[in-house]
Amino acid sequence: MKFKAIAAAVVVAGMGVTSVLAQEGTHESRSALMKKVGGSAGAMTAIAKGEKPYDAEVVKAALTTISETAKVFPDQFKPGTETGDKAASPKIWEKMDDFKARAAKLGSDAEKILAQLPADAAGVGGALKTLGANCGGCHENYRIKTD
Repeated sequence: MKFKAIAAAVVVAGMGVTSVLAQEGTHESRSALMKKVGGSAGAMTAIAKGEKPYDAEVVKAALTTISETAKVFPDQFKPGTETGDKAASPKIWEKMDDFKARAAKLGSDAEKILAQLPADAAGVGGALKTLGANCGGCHENYRIKTD
């Protein structure tokens, strides 16, 4: 169990390095942060689907990453960074208060789930529904699909 906790900590720390390497306010920095969230959601999804066994340390690390990332993500959209990112809708800067509120809600929901940590795969699935609704709502309003 200690190995899993150490491995989870290494993964989370490694994800943090990615955001440091990318210049703040660029598509790369925004993408690096979203990849952290996506990786965390992916780890939880594997547990919820039964592809990986339930592991409280993995769930804690994922929720912590989501919470911490949600707190800093809006800072990547300062005035003057509106250009050069084809995935970021101009609505972000037009409705910055709503954008920040959505990020804050994602962070807050992740913290609430962390405080009452799901005890099994079904609980992780329920947590993903809550977090996924936050992510989906923000993407629907503020992300331009580039694929």
